[in-house]
Amino acid sequence: MQNSYRYFENIDCKYFPCHKGLKDFNCLFCYCPMYTKEHCPGNPKYIEANGRKIKNCSDCTFPHQPENYDKIMQILRE
Repeated sequence: MQNSYRYFENIDCKYFPCHKGLKDFNCLFCYCPMYTKEHCPGNPKYIEANGRKIKNCSDCTFPHQPENYDKIMQILRE
């Protein structure tokens, strides 16, 4: 899948890998396009700060898994 429009891996990024434990790491959705979605297929946690509920996706690897490209595109079309 290397050099595909669905996948790229930026090993030169100073944060790479930003999540541990993934064999193939897709950097295409480095900033998750589903962050603003109330319901997403990832595993976000929520923290309370200044009386506000804030979505924390730092442990979520869903957008970095190459096989999830089609799922993400489907969600964005909705």
